[in-house]
Amino acid sequence: MRDYQSTLEYLYDQLPFFQRQGASAYKHDLGVTLALDDIYNHPHANYRTIHVAGTNGKGSVSNMIASILQQAGYKVGLYTSPHLKDFRERIRVNGEMISEESVMDFVEHYKLISPDLTPSFFEMTVAMAFDYFDKQNVDVAVIEVGMGGRLDSTNVIIPDLSVITNIGLDHTQFLGDTLSKVAKEKAGIIKDGVPVVVGKRQRSCMEVFEEKATGVNAPLVFADQLFTLEDHRIEGDRRVVELRKGNGFVYPNLSVALQGRYQAENVVTVVAVYEKLISLGYKLTESDLYNGLRNIHENTGMMGRWQKLSDKPLVVCDTAHNVDGIVQVVQQMAESTYEKLHFVLGMVSDKDVRGVLKLLPQDATYYFCSPDILRALEADELKERASEFGLEGNVYDSVREALKSAWESAGENDMVFVGGSNFVVAEVV
Repeated sequence: MRDYQSTLEYLYDQLPFFQRQGASAYKHDLGVTLALDDIYNHPHANYRTIHVAGTNGKGSVSNMIASILQQAGYKVGLYTSPHLKDFRERIRVNGEMISEESVMDFVEHYKLISPDLTPSFFEMTVAMAFDYFDKQNVDVAVIEVGMGGRLDSTNVIIPDLSVITNIGLDHTQFLGDTLSKVAKEKAGIIKDGVPVVVGKRQRSCMEVFEEKATGVNAPLVFADQLFTLEDHRIEGDRRVVELRKGNGFVYPNLSVALQGRYQAENVVTVVAVYEKLISLGYKLTESDLYNGLRNIHENTGMMGRWQKLSDKPLVVCDTAHNVDGIVQVVQQMAESTYEKLHFVLGMVSDKDVRGVLKLLPQDATYYFCSPDILRALEADELKERASEFGLEGNVYDSVREALKSAWESAGENDMVFVGGSNFVVAEVV
């Protein structure tokens, strides 16, 4: 009798897994990815694809694009990482997760035909996604890059469109310690003749993208050069965004089912993608754009981005885990109304811990914890390092214990924030 749990254990325990192990699981070439692609006969060639890279925002942008395409009636594959609760979140078709049966089928087939290959967890998962989307006869798949771009396992596709959201310092041990070095890795997804939308003009990165795009004859646009962000605000449980195009055309009242203030910037990128896809022959209407942004949760099942868990007290979680993401989170907190802030904080050890801690508000009570992964920074050490920046609180044995204590300590007009890592959020949503 087949056992899905045993299949998951094989994926997690037998294959090198970066999310748990860190650097030891990172591959520095595409050799195994290309071998798997040959074995499965390049399934991604049988449907259209859109490739999305970037330091922050690529997950949100991927979900927004998928949602808009679904509203237009396309059958849409969506590959994202990491997952929060369920491995199957990574591979969806029109918002429905891959079935347990399909995961077991793929792993069993792989063991029969390629016993000598040693793929990483991510390489295996990408191959599974590409094969599943082919078997499901999707019209188009939105493929989110895992890390970087040039050497990412997803970078075997020839997409209709490449998208790069923004550039920040993350995974510096692999991607480089300057923005221009990181940009070169992200620019690796730019292909011969394939149009590119870059979300944001950043001085140290623009030349990198322009040089790569020119070298491969790939038409390039910067979204924030096409559109001006006129206004964005919270209305109820949505963020409403107003955009103006250079020629005066306005996209008023774009209502996004994602409250984070950083989503306004992502919407600028997505609207540029929407217009570019129309020019490439995709049948999309303005109604698809508006409804796609409004119905992201229903269409794609997205979680973890400024996600509200309770109203009284206000309990919110967010997966931001690097300096650029935390800057946006702290600004979002400043927009929020509360009497006292309770901050449930956990991090992984290979992030810029000092860079994040120095950004966090000193007037909060902290609940230090450690997510349940090998790469986690011990809660005691996190507390010690946080004290250097005037951040004070207690240590807890688990994320759930920390949240329980914060929730019980908070008054009904207080705010509890949970974050610092994807893996912290995964334990509470």
